[in-house]
Amino acid sequence: MSRRPRPHPALDFYARGVFPMAQSPTDPSVFLVEPEFRGVFPLKGLALPRRLQRTLRQDRFEVRVNSAFQAVLDACADPERPGAWINPALKRMYQAMHADGSAHSVETWRNGRLVGGLFGVSLKGAFFGESMFSIETDASKVALAHLAARLILGGFQLLDAQFITDHLASLGAEEIPRAAYLERLAGALAVEGVLGPPAALSGVEVLQVISQAS
Repeated sequence: MSRRPRPHPALDFYARGVFPMAQSPTDPSVFLVEPEFRGVFPLKGLALPRRLQRTLRQDRFEVRVNSAFQAVLDACADPERPGAWINPALKRMYQAMHADGSAHSVETWRNGRLVGGLFGVSLKGAFFGESMFSIETDASKVALAHLAARLILGGFQLLDAQFITDHLASLGAEEIPRAAYLERLAGALAVEGVLGPPAALSGVEVLQVISQAS
């Protein structure tokens, strides 16, 4: 009988409200970050732009979960990608987390080709978004919407975006002070989230889940 791998020690950092980062893909050092202000997506009250809603209804992409974690990680860590920060040490950490069931990818595919996606770390009722990529318009945004719907269905209480950016803000992310974040984190760690249903969701179903939670 095989044993489930032990949870990665780095989960303790996330439970305390800090997370590991690197300066760049080529910098070997890893440091811990505890921002004074934290970016989060409100799972209750998430407002998606109309254009993204239209794209979701069209089911332009096939969305899968955890079918190509390594490919998503590699794309997010690509040194040629603007803003890339994931170095080899962090890649090994995320790979180990995926192996123990605490890191997940949501991928968008078109015609059998991976065209976008995101990955992050889950702990109890909290999901910590790490990075996303897209090589087609709206591909990563669709992945984010599907993730949010699955988190809602799975009883998650927190979708952490780490740092706020104009791009994330346009998708409904908001910035809250550290104290408020730690309060939300404590509430999320008090419940046990499950990453949504095993069956695929259509774009219309995603929108229904998000609107019913709002």
